[in-house]
Amino acid sequence: MDWQQIFATRNSRMAASEIRELLKLLDQPDIISFAGGIPDPDLFPAQAFQQAFADALSPENQATALQYSVSEGYPPLRDWIVGQMTALGIPCTRDNILITSGSQQALDYLGKLLLSPGDTALVGWPTYLGALGAFNAYEPRYDRLDPETNRSAEDYAQAAGEGRVKFAYMSVDFANPTGRTLDAGMRERVIDLADELDIAVIEDAAYQSLRFEGEALSPVLAREIARRGDINACRTLYCGSFSKTLAPGLRVGWVCGAKEVISQMVLLKQAADLHSSTINQMAIERVATAQFDSHVAKIKEAYRGRRDAMLRALEAHMPAGVTWTRPEGGMFIWLELPKSLDAAALLASSLRSERVAFVPGHAFFADGSGSNTMRLSFSRTDDVMIDEGIARLGRLIAAAL
Repeated sequence: MDWQQIFATRNSRMAASEIRELLKLLDQPDIISFAGGIPDPDLFPAQAFQQAFADALSPENQATALQYSVSEGYPPLRDWIVGQMTALGIPCTRDNILITSGSQQALDYLGKLLLSPGDTALVGWPTYLGALGAFNAYEPRYDRLDPETNRSAEDYAQAAGEGRVKFAYMSVDFANPTGRTLDAGMRERVIDLADELDIAVIEDAAYQSLRFEGEALSPVLAREIARRGDINACRTLYCGSFSKTLAPGLRVGWVCGAKEVISQMVLLKQAADLHSSTINQMAIERVATAQFDSHVAKIKEAYRGRRDAMLRALEAHMPAGVTWTRPEGGMFIWLELPKSLDAAALLASSLRSERVAFVPGHAFFADGSGSNTMRLSFSRTDDVMIDEGIARLGRLIAAAL
C-alpha cells in the first residue's frame, strides 16, 4: 500500500527532531554531549517521589490515583499552581489552569486552537525547535518576531499575505536555544504589538524558575494583567512545566490564561487523551508542596557552576571569530561561528574525530538559516567534561578555519 497517497497534507510539514535523534548518542560512553537540553538525573528528587507515589497508592488514595479524572487536571495541583502564579504577579483561579502532558502538549493544543492553514505565527529567529514541530502540523507561515525594533503592525499584517497573524510565540527567560532573556521594555512592546495586531501571545516559561543571577523580570502575562486588571481580559497564555525543575519523565505541565481559552483547550484535551496521568499529577503536587523552592535552589546552584565552567572553557579554548551568549540562567549557551563554517558539517566531523555532540543551529530557524550557529547545553556535564569537550570543539573549529 502506498501510504503517502493517503497521508494528510499536514504530514509534509512534520519532520524528526534533530535533538531527539542526538539524544540517542547519550548511550555511547565515549561521547561528551552538549546536545540534549535535559536535566541531570542525579539531581532528581527521587526519594521524595518514591514517598509521593507510595502515598498516592495508599488505601485511602489509590482509588483516586488509578481512576479516570477531570480533564482540567488534579484540583490540588491546580490550586498549588494558582499560588505560584499569584506570587509571580498573575492572580488567577483554578479555572484559569489546565494541566497538560508537558508544556509540549500545550504548544500543540494552542497551534491546533489558533492556526488555520496559511495563518502566520510570529516566532523568534531562532526559536524553540519543539514549538516549530508543534505548530508545523497546522500548516502556518512564519515571520520573525522583532520586539527590539520598531517594525510596525502594518508591516507584520502585510507580510502575512492572505492569511492573518494569529499569535506571537516566545520563550522570554533564558530561551531555548539562545539562553537570552527578553528585557522589560521588549516584554511591554510585545503586548503593544499584540494589541495592535489583535493576536494572542504564547509565553513559554519552561526555564523561568532557573535564574542564577540578575534581576528577576515579571512575566508578560503579569505585565498585561497590570494593564487590564483581570486575567480573563488578557491575550497572553502562560505555559509552565515541571520538566526542568522536578522531573521531565512524569510529563506534567500547565497553561494559565483567560477562562474562555482554557475552556476551549479542555475540549481539545478531552478529544486527545481525556486527561493527564492522575497519579503523576498527585506525585508532582506532593513533591512541589513539600520542597519545590528548596529543590529549585539546589539545582540552580549546580547548573550555575556548570554554566560558569562552560563560559571559562569557551574563553580559554575558542578561536577568534567565535562569539557566544552569557545567559543569566537556564541550560543553554548559543554560539555564532564565522560565516564560512557550517555547524552541521562540523557536527559530523566532531562525532567522527572528537566525539563531542552539540545541536547545529539551523534546526531552530523557521527558514532553515543559521547554518553557522550551534547550541550547547551545560546541564548534564561536570566541570572536567565541560573543559575537555570545549577544548576538543575549539580545536576542531580552529582547524576548520
